Amino acid sequence: MTDPDHLTIVNHPLVQHKLTLMREKDTPTAVFRQLLREISQFLAYEITRNLEMGTKRIETPMEEMDAPTLAGRKLALISILRAGNGLLDGMLELIPSARVGFVGLYRDEETLKPVQYYFKVPEFMDERMVIAVDPMLATGNSSVAAIDLLKQAGATNIRFLCLLAAPEGVARMKEAHPDVPIVTAALDSHLNENGYIVPGLGDAGDRMFGTK
Repeated sequence: MTDPDHLTIVNHPLVQHKLTLMREKDTPTAVFRQLLREISQFLAYEITRNLEMGTKRIETPMEEMDAPTLAGRKLALISILRAGNGLLDGMLELIPSARVGFVGLYRDEETLKPVQYYFKVPEFMDERMVIAVDPMLATGNSSVAAIDLLKQAGATNIRFLCLLAAPEGVARMKEAHPDVPIVTAALDSHLNENGYIVPGLGDAGDRMFGTK
């Protein structure tokens, strides 16, 4: 763990072991996709640690009791397309009642700036905890743009979940959205001249979907 007000690194042994397997360049697409699904559940567990709770009266086989239960509106999970869908699948297994939205952004390879092509999110964003998901926090430009859009849609309680982060992306997010905590499995060394995370694992979308 580090700086929990802004950046939390989930250094659980199973997370780190699975991440190592994902980093290896020869890991097959199907295995990569399954590992991402598995890691996403560990990350989701951490990022939902402080959900609002209430109680409800239930009857166990032994007696009645006031039992803890989630309170408030259902979570909104927002996938930053396309690679965010790999994290989304695993998170929905853990939180099947969550509402789901999508932000379509792609990175202009010359400017490294995000270009929006799709945006669809649940209603009542101002009343939900909103978790934006994208495997890679690299330059931070796409993530900042996505959070901008979510705030414009009314979201005020936002968290960001990623598999890998670069220091440059973390700094960019903290500058633009200091109120948005980040949960990740690893903080890597740096970005290369093409804006990719080093040592990283390559392009998460390409490795997840078997494209180049």
